[in-house]
Amino acid sequence: MNTVTNPATYALTDSWTMTRRELARWARQPVAVVVNLVFPVMLLLMFGYLVGGGRGVSGAYLDYLVPGMLALTMAFGLEGTMVAVTRDLDKGVVDRFRSLPMANGAVLVGRSAADMIQSALGLTVLIAVGYALGWRAQGGPGAFLGAVGLLLLFRFAMLWIGIFLALVAGKPELVQAVQILVWPVGFLSNAFATPEAMPGWLGTVVEWNPMSQTATAVRDLFGGPGGESGHVWTALAWPLALLAVFFPLAVRRFARLSR
Repeated sequence: MNTVTNPATYALTDSWTMTRRELARWARQPVAVVVNLVFPVMLLLMFGYLVGGGRGVSGAYLDYLVPGMLALTMAFGLEGTMVAVTRDLDKGVVDRFRSLPMANGAVLVGRSAADMIQSALGLTVLIAVGYALGWRAQGGPGAFLGAVGLLLLFRFAMLWIGIFLALVAGKPELVQAVQILVWPVGFLSNAFATPEAMPGWLGTVVEWNPMSQTATAVRDLFGGPGGESGHVWTALAWPLALLAVFFPLAVRRFARLSR
């Protein structure tokens, strides 16, 4: 039984315990970790060298593509979050944790912390591959860190959307239905081509996609083609708005789970 009496320390201790539980899975399932890291790299190579693209892009396509791929990777992380949460729900692991004397919500905090660590690692790998291919960030150290911060903020928002949807779905099998929606939303963005090169109505939809806002702002901070400085504030507003909606929904849904 946990002997920590301070509520804040008690919550942090339990949350860290749940985070270590999630990280321990990496050692037991190294193939899944490697696949998650390699898949975005394969997409980058495929669109950069096999499929091509860059409709409407002025300048080097790789400078446009890499920031778009970074944003796309943050969006696609939602699926892994959903699979992990629904797996624990389906096996009754969450119910067992809720019966223990631990801080309420430590399971969700541990899940989100582990996912953010993996996301940061994935960003590092993809940026390193981009540099190996010849891409360079031109905006300076401060702008570089700002771009990484925007990407991680977007991932954090998508993470809590994934947690909420997983708590609603309850079964790993139902994640496939969400995956069918995630891919079109991810590709219905400016990750690979500019909205100006698309039909008018489609370009408008693409411009309003939160992922497009993040990609455009990140391109500006990296100093590459397709960037617009005004989108930095929008790229901040969208994830914060999504968090304001889905974070409380996820916490409320988790609190309502049967013990």
